[in-house]
Amino acid sequence: MRNKTYNKKKMLVVFFSALLMIFFLIARLVYLMIFDAAYYQQKAKTLHEREREIKAARGEIIDRNGKVLATNKAVCTISVIHSQITDPERVIQVLADELGIEKEMIRKRVEKVSSREKIKTNVEKETGDRIRAYELDGVKVDEDFKRYYPYGNLASKVLGFTGGDNQGIIGLEVKYENYLKGVNGMILTTTDARGIELADTLEDRVEPVSGDTLQVSLDYNIQEYAQQAAEKVMEEKQADAVVILILNPKTGEIYACINAPEFDLNAPFTLPEGTDAALNDEEKQAMLNQMWRNRSINDTYEPGSIFKVFTASAALEEGVVKEEDTFYCPGYKLVEDRRIRCARTTGHGSETFVQGVQNSCNPVFIEVGMRLGTENFYKYFEKFGLMGKTGVDLPGEAATIMHKKENVGQVELATMSFGQSFQVTPMQMATTVCSLVNGGKRITPHFGIAVYDAESGEKEETISYGKRKRILSKETSEKMRKILETVVSEGGGKKAQIEGYRIGGKTATSQTLPRSANRYIGSFIGFAPADDPQVAAMAIIYNPQGIYYGGTIAAPVVRDIFDNILPYLGIEREENP
Repeated sequence: MRNKTYNKKKMLVVFFSALLMIFFLIARLVYLMIFDAAYYQQKAKTLHEREREIKAARGEIIDRNGKVLATNKAVCTISVIHSQITDPERVIQVLADELGIEKEMIRKRVEKVSSREKIKTNVEKETGDRIRAYELDGVKVDEDFKRYYPYGNLASKVLGFTGGDNQGIIGLEVKYENYLKGVNGMILTTTDARGIELADTLEDRVEPVSGDTLQVSLDYNIQEYAQQAAEKVMEEKQADAVVILILNPKTGEIYACINAPEFDLNAPFTLPEGTDAALNDEEKQAMLNQMWRNRSINDTYEPGSIFKVFTASAALEEGVVKEEDTFYCPGYKLVEDRRIRCARTTGHGSETFVQGVQNSCNPVFIEVGMRLGTENFYKYFEKFGLMGKTGVDLPGEAATIMHKKENVGQVELATMSFGQSFQVTPMQMATTVCSLVNGGKRITPHFGIAVYDAESGEKEETISYGKRKRILSKETSEKMRKILETVVSEGGGKKAQIEGYRIGGKTATSQTLPRSANRYIGSFIGFAPADDPQVAAMAIIYNPQGIYYGGTIAAPVVRDIFDNILPYLGIEREENP
């Protein structure tokens, strides 16, 4: 009896447990079918869909006047779907003929059992249209975009280029990637249980969103002219390279940045003519990296006498020298056990400080450097912004190479005072000189100006670069402008003179290491008008053959550039400058 009662209770527990479980399952089923139906429908759909990416059109890069410097070219991606191919031999033949690919490679992909196999990307649109016209079963021709640069090698090392995935690799293309890249779209196709696309089914599309338009400070006309000037002097002097920087000394906007030799942006992986064809992959990549280098920001050099603008500004600001102070140059200066020579080995004799700047006299600047002393020298070196980077909106900017202060003796101080024994980038040197003559405020050199919506054309963002910091008094800045104007009118920069314009500037001639190689760099920086600088230009010629003095070979380059661009910029000639 007791066992029967126990068994009945046991059966009731099992029954109600089963009933409870059934009710739970029914409730769960109702919830899934009614309340969560949309979620699982989407999941089911996803299992039977395949995505084909549609590349977004990359945002254009335009110059300050709206001229397009980088845009897109319509191309196609060719792919095959194994399950839909009805005539594989014809597919192989057509694709081999149209794409210039070996049949065996195409055959491997055609015969591969998979959902989709890409045959080739970045196919010219005309070729894609021809393949589409064959109406081959299982062959897909999808629209795509390829980066295109209308002016070939113009500002190549500034603009940069993109890879096969349309992603920026160097230059502005990579710096402003987030603005330019856009949002890719998708083509959604239905597949069977094996993941193979079904024929004769409709495709869903998620349209891509184009990248934003980037406006930069480059001026096409100025860049084009300056680039021609760089190529001309490089050929004439058989130089290794030429760098030209043209910028607004008040705002930091860069109108032109030339790094000759430039390269073809539409064929960035093609090495220059005459390159050894037997190079291995590693050697080829090293040469490509060198070809892509932007000397103006990636490489440092000894600035030479252009740096005397720094020493003079610091000394005037500190009050250790006056314009009328007199010096004597016998052609050298003894510093400890070193005889440091002047460029004029016979000496300049007695001269004022201003004349010392005009003559670019090393002994004068050694003396001025000694008056400043190491502490003040480093104080102004940091104050003027030379210890850090310029902040230019390009990747890979190099930093200044400088002695540690505790390791600086009298000889090091002497050589640094006239621009030797340390290294800066051309961009850093140009930026510093501009900051010292613009009224004394440090500028940030830059290219990016604004970002616009590609569809509406409305401005989305004005790119800013922070508040300009004062690094020199207005009074000292004005003194430097007047002194540097006399360098062009009376001193070593005479070859930069232009009738009707007041031009200030400084020449430089420096050596590369090792000194025994006898390789020189001739350079000149000029600004106009001298009393109120609106534009500055610096030309640097690397390893020129024959005459290598900056005042002789670089100053005329800047003069010719100014002669053409000053009227273009609306800077009128004076009748009695």
